[in-house]
Amino acid sequence: MQISRNISLQPYNTFGIEALAENFAVIETIEDIATISKLTKQYQQWHLLGGGSNILFTDNLSGLTLYNQVKGIFIVQEDETTVLIKAFAGEKWNDLVQFCLQHNFAGVENLSLIPGSVGAAPIQNIGAYGVELKDVLEYVEAYHLDKHETEIFSNKACRFGYRDSIFKQQYKNRLLIVAITLRLNKIPKLVIGYGSLQQQLEKMGIVKPTIQQVAEAVNIIRTNKLPDPAKIGNAGSFFKNPTISKFRLHVLSEQYADIPGFALDEMNFKISAAWLIEQAGWKGKREGNVGCNPLQPLVIVNYGGATGKEIYNFSEAIIQSVKQKFGIELEREVNIW
Repeated sequence: MQISRNISLQPYNTFGIEALAENFAVIETIEDIATISKLTKQYQQWHLLGGGSNILFTDNLSGLTLYNQVKGIFIVQEDETTVLIKAFAGEKWNDLVQFCLQHNFAGVENLSLIPGSVGAAPIQNIGAYGVELKDVLEYVEAYHLDKHETEIFSNKACRFGYRDSIFKQQYKNRLLIVAITLRLNKIPKLVIGYGSLQQQLEKMGIVKPTIQQVAEAVNIIRTNKLPDPAKIGNAGSFFKNPTISKFRLHVLSEQYADIPGFALDEMNFKISAAWLIEQAGWKGKREGNVGCNPLQPLVIVNYGGATGKEIYNFSEAIIQSVKQKFGIELEREVNIW
């Protein structure tokens, strides 16, 4: 691997933020991974970069930035009802979804059109329309940058949570995701109860959808609601949907009758962050080159020329505004670098 100096990271993040990587190396083969230990020993600090779709750069990156581009998707094992699919971390997530759709392998159709790389998927435990990666993931293959050895993480070992995992917490910037393996179904078990997805399928006149039709419906919803990062800088949903107690929801519903709550269990409810942000007056609001998307308030956009710090400060103002109005503190889904 060659190391390049002072590389612009603007092409490597969907926000389109200008930042510099002091040292930049592209991992293109499995053989490259075997030589990483020599590189990481030279630097006290390193950063792991995938698709850049869930990152906000607020400063330049010192030390070594590793850009994972190892690619490949193939069938590991299959029987009459299930199949194991291995995908390397440098693949685009949606390319993996398309591979599965083309082969009629069910399980990831609800996760269609999510931006980013395969390697980032387990870090975030990506999810959409009632399905999360944890529902289909068999195991993760990762390389320890400090111990210089490969480890296989089972689904349970990943400690998946809502947009969370062991890779985002305990092993943040300490593990290089090499590949993931999914267990998918040849006989679809569709998840189509999510409100907007159900409505879109009805609009399409589809009663018994195929996995391809579910993916098509998801694509329509995402395209209509979310701005294209190729046209306007953004990282998709910037905030997580907060969880509050049943009692807290009851108190809030006395003042806000239409507050949307989704039961997680008997005592806890998930609240729509988009609703909270809109009620706090941020939907469509713009300050300089930064704004809140007028169609989906969960999305903060870079209208052009915004710095990472400007976007961060804008998000902080939203957090404080929602906290003041509802007593609920939003948590960022986007990783701040």
